[in-house]
Amino acid sequence: MSEAIDNGDVVKQIPVTVLTGYLGAGKTTLLNRILTEDHGRKYAVIVNEFGEIGIDNDLIVETDEEIYEMNNGCICCTVRGDLIRVVQNLMKRPGRFDAMIVETTGLADPAPVAQTFFMDDDVRAKSRLDSVVALADAKHLLLRLKDSPEAEDQIAFADVVLLNKTDLVDAEELAHVEAVIRQINPAARVFKTSRANVDLKEILEQGKFDLARTIENDPHFLDMDDSHECGPDCDRDHHHHEGHAHDHGHQHTDECAPDCGHENKHDHSGHKGLDAKVHDTTIGTVSLSGGEMNSELFFPWIQKITQMDGPDILRLKGIIAFSDDPDRYVVQGIHMIIEGDHQRPWKEDEKRQSRLVFIGRNLDREKLERTFAACTAK
Repeated sequence: MSEAIDNGDVVKQIPVTVLTGYLGAGKTTLLNRILTEDHGRKYAVIVNEFGEIGIDNDLIVETDEEIYEMNNGCICCTVRGDLIRVVQNLMKRPGRFDAMIVETTGLADPAPVAQTFFMDDDVRAKSRLDSVVALADAKHLLLRLKDSPEAEDQIAFADVVLLNKTDLVDAEELAHVEAVIRQINPAARVFKTSRANVDLKEILEQGKFDLARTIENDPHFLDMDDSHECGPDCDRDHHHHEGHAHDHGHQHTDECAPDCGHENKHDHSGHKGLDAKVHDTTIGTVSLSGGEMNSELFFPWIQKITQMDGPDILRLKGIIAFSDDPDRYVVQGIHMIIEGDHQRPWKEDEKRQSRLVFIGRNLDREKLERTFAACTAK
C-alpha cells in the first residue's frame, strides 16, 4: 500500500482495481474468484448495474466483503457523484478492507471511472488507481469490435487484458484474437484464461496503471470539461457535470444508458487497422420479474428465445425461483450460448421471486414479457 502526504500527515492510499469488459466477458466470474480465494486480503467492491432490475449484485457470492451497488447504467453521471460518495464513505472505515475493486457495466468506457481517482482531492489523497483489468470474450470479441466501440475502448485503456473463454475457440482463432488485442493495446499484459482462471497475484495490487503513459496516449485525460449536458431521459438531478474529451473524440462518455440522450461522437481512427465506428444506440434492456416458474415450461422457453433471437441478445442474466426447487437458479447467456446452475438455497425470509434481464438490440419487450409470464407455475 502506497502513502501520500495530506496536511503534513502520512496517509495510506488504498489500491483500486477497475474491472471492465464487454457484456458476458466474465467479469462476475473473476470477481467471485477474487472474493472466494484464500489470499488473505479484504476487498471492498463497487458494482455498477445496467438496466431497471439489479442482478449483478445478487450474482456475486456471499462473503464478508463490503459490496456496494450503483444501479444506474449512466457512468458519466455516477462517476462524478455516486462513485465519489461511495469511495469517500469507504475511506471513513480504515482497517475494514485492504483494497477496492470497481466493476463497471459491460457497456462502459473505463476512462471516466479511472479519471475519478485523480479528479477529487479527497479520493486522490486516500486511494490510488492500481490497474485497469479488462476481460475479453475470445469467441465474440471480433464481432463486438465491429459493432460496439465500447469493447475497443475497454481493451485500449487496460493495463491487463484477460483473454477469457479460450476453451470456446480453436488455436487459430485464439491466435488471431490475441493479435487484434495486441494491435489495439501493445502495452497491456495479456493472459489467456478459461473461466477467468488466472493467478490473482499477477493482476491485483501490482501497480500496473501508468499515468504518464495514459497522458501520452490521451493528453486530455486529467482535463475537466463542464460543457456537456445530460439528456432528458437521464434521470439524474444535475445539469452539468465534469467530463473529458480525449483522443477517441468523445464529446461525452459512451457508457451511458441507451436512452440517456447524450450526443454520441466516437472516433476510433487512433487504432491502426480498425475502422471508425459510430456508437450503436439500438442497445437496450428488457427486465422481467415474476413469481415461481414452472421448470418444464421455462427451460424450453429460454432455449427457444436464445435460438430465435440469439444474434440480437448481447447478454442475459437472471435468478429464477422454480416451484419444485429449494435453490436459487442462476441463468446467464450470450447470443445462443446459455448456461445455468444452482446457486444456493432460498432463505426463509427471502421472497421467491424470478428476475431476468436481457441486454441487446431490437428486443421485443411485449413478446418477452408475455412468454416469460406464460412460464409461471400455476
